[in-house]
Amino acid sequence: MAKLVFDGQRDGEEVQFVFRRHILTAKKGFFFMLIMAAVGAVPMLIWRNNVNMFWFFVGMVIVGALGFIYSYILWYFSLYIVTSQRIRQISQKGFFKKTVVDLGIDRIQSISYGVPGIVAGIFGYGTILIQTGVGDLVISQVGRPAAIYEKLQSVTKGNK
Repeated sequence: MAKLVFDGQRDGEEVQFVFRRHILTAKKGFFFMLIMAAVGAVPMLIWRNNVNMFWFFVGMVIVGALGFIYSYILWYFSLYIVTSQRIRQISQKGFFKKTVVDLGIDRIQSISYGVPGIVAGIFGYGTILIQTGVGDLVISQVGRPAAIYEKLQSVTKGNK
């Protein structure tokens, strides 16, 4: 398996694993696409014999698809990199805006996770809470929170 490398990686720092929030965090784009398709379908159903309404529908579906792609890109490029020295949170806020937060492994006091309800249990996502002396890092809507929790525990135990 090839070693993972990222911008800003320090000498001697090894990537342990990478994870993202659950794909359901991109649901806004999916709902936007559905709404645009519905908005495009209404005139087409009212004026059935007008060919221009079909093209209006196609245009609205394309706009909805672009909104979905935008939402997907934001989800895909927002990730958490866990290394032997730190946890790096990269949050993509737009096409050209992102934020990066680093949390040293040695600063972690405790890690916990929870599954907030029946929908989260069905879809397999939850919240991970990483407590430090200076504040908490709350990672919401993480897919497979128990597995991520166990991996984080093993990384932090290895560094203490």
